[in-house]
Amino acid sequence: MAKTTVQPAVQAVTETKRSPFKWNRILRNWQLYILISPVIAYYILFQYVPMYGIQIAFKDFIATQGIWGSPWVGFEHFDRFFNSYYFWRLIKNTLGIGLYSLALGFPIPIILALLMNEVRAERFKKFVQTITYAPHFLSTVVVVGMMMIFLSPRYGIINHFIEMFGGQPINFMTEPSWFKSLYVLSDVWQTMGWSSIIYLAALAGIDNQLHEAARVDGATRLQRIWHINIPGIMPTIIILLILNMGSIMGIGFEKVLLMQNNLNMESSDIIATYVYRMGIQNAEYSFSAAIGLFNSIINFVLLVVVNFISRRVSETSLW
Repeated sequence: MAKTTVQPAVQAVTETKRSPFKWNRILRNWQLYILISPVIAYYILFQYVPMYGIQIAFKDFIATQGIWGSPWVGFEHFDRFFNSYYFWRLIKNTLGIGLYSLALGFPIPIILALLMNEVRAERFKKFVQTITYAPHFLSTVVVVGMMMIFLSPRYGIINHFIEMFGGQPINFMTEPSWFKSLYVLSDVWQTMGWSSIIYLAALAGIDNQLHEAARVDGATRLQRIWHINIPGIMPTIIILLILNMGSIMGIGFEKVLLMQNNLNMESSDIIATYVYRMGIQNAEYSFSAAIGLFNSIINFVLLVVVNFISRRVSETSLW
């Protein structure tokens, strides 16, 4: 009985001792908290406060009555989406593009960073970095316009090469079978250089003495990459993999919408473009909000599950 009465008292004393210490630490570093306050205010005002509008996914939203005045309909919009003709096509296309982008777009920046880290000629290294970083600063409209020009069946340089080797021109932008590959490959080309920066920063933090010791032991360059560089950046790789898995169904609709047409709709129609059509073009705000909420929940569940698996397997996780 003595132990049970003493333990809560000890916990209360330690908590009272810790709380003034925390406030003292905050007051001592008040400049840093003021510096970060605009970021905190931004997320509160533009990310958390608008969440009250999620309730329209469970209402029949009427603009004249407002969010609070619109009648509740429960899960009617979710049931309509799950039973719609487009449901499985949207899930298949969204998940297909997400997994394709992850499988191809995630390892390429890692490989690029490992290769650039081994380059000793500074001029050549800077040249490669400039070439690979530059596409990141192109807008999505410009990238899609370039694709339309290069892949044109009449004037495109790609089809000119195909015809040179005796083939027939291909209308890439209207073929459903080519849509996912064009989307992913162009996205990898545009983002691989910029995405490799964080891996180069992680590689710069690896102790050079490990490489010197490996050279003394006779390790080759590939062996040093495999046994020193990759394990050194593995925590960074795992964290970014978790974040990418958490947004695997959060494909932005801008590029898909620009590449989309009536002929490739079978492969290009994803949840984001469907939400755009229903919410903006058809003014079905509650229905589109329900679809967007469903998509966000799936991403959140994937993030939690992958983070849990990573924490159990590698002891590296977001939380």
